[in-house]
Amino acid sequence: MAHDRVHARLPHDPENWWLGTVTDLSERDGHAVFTVRPDGDERGTNPDSTEPVELVVTVAVRDLVCRRLAADEPVGERVWFREHGGR
Repeated sequence: MAHDRVHARLPHDPENWWLGTVTDLSERDGHAVFTVRPDGDERGTNPDSTEPVELVVTVAVRDLVCRRLAADEPVGERVWFREHGGR
């Protein structure tokens, strides 16, 4: 299975990532699923769609992202993300 990408911190190549707000976090088939509403990037450029995106990642990636976010709960927090195959 190809996984999506999620970062709690600014990635090294931000021009290839979108910024969004986590609206839900769940599990499916042994993987973590972040639901993220795209906000656009730091330059204010809006993505093609502001519809929520489901990002499937490993549980280890979920744990890392949650540890790096300032809040105890990731819902409502902003993250950098990239869908598998690019957006």
